[in-house]
Amino acid sequence: MFRLGLIINPVAGIGGQVALKGSDGMLDEALARGAVPRANERTRQALQPLIGLAHSFEIVTVAGEMGGRLADELGLPHRVIYDPVSLQTTPEDTRAAARLMMHAGVDLLLFAGGDGTARDICAEVGEQLHVLGIPAGCKIHSGVYGVTPQASGRVVARMIAGELLSLMEGEVMDIDEVAFREGRVRARHYGQLKVPNDLRYVQSVKQGGRESEELVLDEIAAEVMEQMEPDTLYLMGSGGTVAACMDRLGLENSLLGVDLVENGQLIGQDLGAHEILTRTRGRHCRLIITLIGGQGHLFGRGNQQLSPEVIRAVGLDNILVVASKRKLAALEGRPLLVDTGDEALDRALCGYQRITTGYRDQVIYPVANPQ
Repeated sequence: MFRLGLIINPVAGIGGQVALKGSDGMLDEALARGAVPRANERTRQALQPLIGLAHSFEIVTVAGEMGGRLADELGLPHRVIYDPVSLQTTPEDTRAAARLMMHAGVDLLLFAGGDGTARDICAEVGEQLHVLGIPAGCKIHSGVYGVTPQASGRVVARMIAGELLSLMEGEVMDIDEVAFREGRVRARHYGQLKVPNDLRYVQSVKQGGRESEELVLDEIAAEVMEQMEPDTLYLMGSGGTVAACMDRLGLENSLLGVDLVENGQLIGQDLGAHEILTRTRGRHCRLIITLIGGQGHLFGRGNQQLSPEVIRAVGLDNILVVASKRKLAALEGRPLLVDTGDEALDRALCGYQRITTGYRDQVIYPVANPQ
């Protein structure tokens, strides 16, 4: 089931209604001028497209005005994992909630706010979570928001329905509100968030032919090489896409086996599960794996040497999945599959997985374990 994190900054945008050109540090003044909070209403607009999908997802949220109350009103399934200390919420509440949602493994963190809220989210989760903003603030300079609340909701609905969306890097920007009130614009970059794009990925795979596929594999290999870290053990899984990475490294490859690479050198070839565990014990490792074309299996078909014990030893956060968009398109929307023989591990592997599909190019795709 899709897990949707939800954080509402209930006072986002409150200063804009009363000509304060922002809300940072201006809550009391805004309320004194008669401002009415609108962030929850903006979030309501975003959540409307999801009501018909209520059986397919669960909201993970914050108590009261930061999400829980609205989820109750809309009858959406939810659980609260954070309760603010006081009724007047703070940026620290946003950060604490985002941190807990990251640890809870939500598939997407949806938040309502402005650039200040985006800064708080970015400070806690960086690029570790998929994030999307509902525009509710005075300042929307950051490229992490839907063009309207309804647009944000439609993107989420597509994700819940299992559609594949590309990931893009959304820039988090904010301006100095004091300077802005004096007529000077000073914008500053605060980081980037991984944001689902609303362009269908199939639009980028129109060109057919062997030469195009070879170019894509070369780009994937270049991205893998750039990410490789020194003194880290890399388990190179089976399949042609991983073989392309090994070829780019100039290393011999066991096409149907698992090889071990460190500092650009092949140090183990066609290893079994027991030997992998022995060689990797106490070391920082990463696993590079692709899916079986046509079937979509990540684990449990042709790579049993990647046993549940091996996968746990590597760590779920250290699995890098590589595949061309053509290979994913061939699944026709079916999820990737895991069948490790360990039900608890299969459940942990389910959700949305980032797939490296080219150089600086990723998509997000659902992983399932059909019963």
